[in-house]
Amino acid sequence: MSSNDSIKKTIVVALSLCLVCSVFVAAAAVGLKPIQKANKDLDRKQNILSAADMLDPNKTVDEIFKSIEMRLVNISTGKFATEEELSTSGIDLATYEQNVAAKDPTLSIALAAEDDIASIKRRAKYSAVYIVKSGDDIERIILPVKGYGLWSTMYGFMALKNDFNTVIGFGFYDQGETPGLGGEVDNPNWKALWKGKTVYNESGEAVLGLVKGSVDSADPLATHKIDGLSGATLTSNGVTNLVHYWLGEQGFGPFLSNLKGEG
Repeated sequence: MSSNDSIKKTIVVALSLCLVCSVFVAAAAVGLKPIQKANKDLDRKQNILSAADMLDPNKTVDEIFKSIEMRLVNISTGKFATEEELSTSGIDLATYEQNVAAKDPTLSIALAAEDDIASIKRRAKYSAVYIVKSGDDIERIILPVKGYGLWSTMYGFMALKNDFNTVIGFGFYDQGETPGLGGEVDNPNWKALWKGKTVYNESGEAVLGLVKGSVDSADPLATHKIDGLSGATLTSNGVTNLVHYWLGEQGFGPFLSNLKGEG
């Protein structure tokens, strides 16, 4: 056997092996996609329920989530989106993904630098909100929020009581901040500090945010303040900025104001 024949056979075997492996990898990726999507959806639901303080060890996430209604809000008008609006925009409520829409020029807007305090660059025109009702009345509402910290965009949910001001819970489901420092946004003890705090001051301005060090309980404005993250100033600033953005005039502020006006 010539050396050339040996090289050719080696190349053929190597290419064949690569092709077979590629087929198996592609098949596995396609086969696992529904499972990955289901797990992602389950994780989203669990984080929404956690923020709303609705998790129950005696019930499955899907069972509890049946009591939550998802609707889309037109951020610009501060009102629930109509079926006609969504149809015109080509949006299917069942498959709508807000973070994907934020990257689509037809479904989002670019933010001016002076307005973009959360450093998100673009904002989807429509945002999902999650509603828990008692009869015909809203009992609590869960809002998606996001903003840049030190190293990453932090994605989370904030749940409010039906005064649309008092925090029920707040937490992030995706962030890449420094473990032990900015990563403490995932610390259950720190997240518990948000419960019962209020977002707006008497003038209706979103002022809830982090302070340097610990909150002085004697401070008359303590209801609007959260302990800062030690050694993580930029992450702390990022959390404050995203709260002010999404609960302010550029975000859900007008929508929540409209809900208050409707009783």
